[in-house]
Formats: sequence, C-alpha cells, structure tokens
Amino acid sequence: MSATSEVWVLGATGRTGRDVARALIDRGLPVALVGRDATRLAATAEALPDGARTVVAADPTAMAAAVREAGPSVVVNTVGPFHRTAEPLWRAALPSTSYVDVANDLLSATALLSAHDDALRAGRTLVTGAGFGVLATEAPLVALLAGRPAPVRVRVDSVASVALEAGALGEALAATIVETLPFGGRRITAGRLVRAGVGSRPAAVPLPDGGTATTGAWPSGDLVAAGRASGAPEVLAASSGVPTGRTLRALLPVAAPLLRLRPLQRLATARLAAVRFPDRPRPRAHSWGRALAEWSDGTVRTAWLRTGDAGVFTAAAAAAVAARIAEGRAAPGAHTPVAAVGLDVLDDLDAELLLP
Repeated sequence: MSATSEVWVLGATGRTGRDVARALIDRGLPVALVGRDATRLAATAEALPDGARTVVAADPTAMAAAVREAGPSVVVNTVGPFHRTAEPLWRAALPSTSYVDVANDLLSATALLSAHDDALRAGRTLVTGAGFGVLATEAPLVALLAGRPAPVRVRVDSVASVALEAGALGEALAATIVETLPFGGRRITAGRLVRAGVGSRPAAVPLPDGGTATTGAWPSGDLVAAGRASGAPEVLAASSGVPTGRTLRALLPVAAPLLRLRPLQRLATARLAAVRFPDRPRPRAHSWGRALAEWSDGTVRTAWLRTGDAGVFTAAAAAAVAARIAEGRAAPGAHTPVAAVGLDVLDDLDAELLLP
C-alpha cells in the first residue's frame, strides 16, 4: 500500500472542517473531503475554489477503514468527541499516514502522546491540539521559558472568543461535555496528575486589552502540553468556558456520578445536542492564551498569545500544521503542535506573541 499525497479532512462539512479544507487548498495541497453525507460533501466541495474529491464514510469506524485502505499523506480529524474518535483514527493512520486533530482533551492527548515510539518507527507525525486549544497556551509558554530553567509553578489560561453560527449545539460537542464531567478536573501536583474540581482555582484574569475574564480548572490537552513543555512540578490549566460559580461547582460533584450511567448520559447528550443558538458575534475583539510561570527565586513572568476568533484560528492552525507535515517540515513522533512544528508556525497565523 502506497500513501497518496492527499490531505484528508475528516468531518469536512462542519464549520471547522470546511475552513481547514479551504486553507489547505489555498496552500496548493490536494484535499479529500470526508464525511457521512454525500449531498453535503458535494455541496461543500462545490463551494471550494478548486473543488475537492469526496469520500463518504458513515462513522469514525468507516473513516478509519478508509484511511487504512487509501493511505493519504495526512489526516486532519475534526470529528468529536475526540476521547472516542481520536485513537481509532490515528491507529488506523499508522504506519503510512500522519495525523492531526483539533482536540483539547486530556484523555485523547495522553493516549496519542503515548504512541511516540510507534510514530517514530513509522517515520510519521501525530499531533493533537492543533487549534486554539492547545496551541494558544503552548505557544506563549514555550516562548516564555526559552533559555530559562524549569519553573516551579505554571498556570495557563485559555480565553476563547468565538462567533456562533445559528443552529443546534450538535451531538459531538454535547457528548464531549456530558462525558467529560464524570471524569472531573485534573491538575499536576508534585509532578503527578491529581484530581481537581471542575472550575476550581477560579481566577479573574486581567487581559492585556483592559478586559477581564474568569477562568477555572478543566481537564484539557492544555494541561498535558503545559506539563510537558515546562517540566514544572505544579501545573494548572484553566479556561473561561468552564463554570466557576460556587453553586454550579457544588452541584457538579453530585451530578457527575449520575452521568456515568449510560441511559442518563445518552438522555443528557440528546437534550444538550438539541439546544439551538442564534447567530451571535464573538463577545470579545480578541481571544487570548496566557502562560504564567513562577521560579524558585520568586520571579514570576507572564506571556500571551493574542488572536481573533478562536474558531477561525483553530481551522487555520490545523491547516498550517498539516501543511508543514505534508511538506516534510515536522518532527516525526507524537507531539503537541509547537513540539511538532515549532513556534514559527505562528508566522502563518493571525496571532501575536506578547512577551515580557
């Protein structure tokens, strides 16, 4: 089986998938659109400047089989929930295909990064978190720590600002939320992953543009990336998208065990997926990723990544990482984005590092 030069975009009819495909075509790369609905795939292909080949696959299992058979150059996975879809897909990709996803998920990130040796042996690159999460906090942290010793404490905060398209929340995102809650929060303490309440350690983060955002702990890929990049014994990853109010945080430990029951989990997912939103502009002019590090001598430094709409950034980042892999400009192995392609990937993106 010989790999083709195509980059496959899985979930190509969704907003992120469509934008990834367009960005790849703009870079001159051959693209195949992969999804479950032939009609929607054809419409998506027609709307692209140079069109694209389409591959119909009913579900992630069928997508994995198609990837294994065709052996494209790179697969970009935008199909959630990633804690269920990612591992079967990157396992199907190896040994002939490299893999990129836009997950910000602790479980899927940990599983993918454990396959580093397998990816090295295959000479392929696996990347998780090639979007606003993880890249928006990994980039300022790596830049902040360059040439400095390992800090004793790190906190990264993700403040996404996203414009919403009218429509339902959708099953994939709903399943991610419902199935993550029973897992609970996490942080790194004394170099070990330990439990932390979802939304715990809330902080009012002063933003460089004069605004403020409240963030709380969440079990994300940001945490995995920050731990690996810093080597710090104490690491916390927080997000502005997490409920931090005392009442909600008190209720979560009660509700979480109930959501481990499959019937309740399915019901909650269906109800949440059906929630509809109107078109909504993004709430802030900028999205922000913050990295704060403290050293043993008491020195504290902060760095930021500033970008626009976090959803737009995610699609552009996934395309930029995938393009660098396709062009042979990425390290083989299993990585987070900056570890795979370096900080200069930001040159391809609408983003600015703000360093102390």
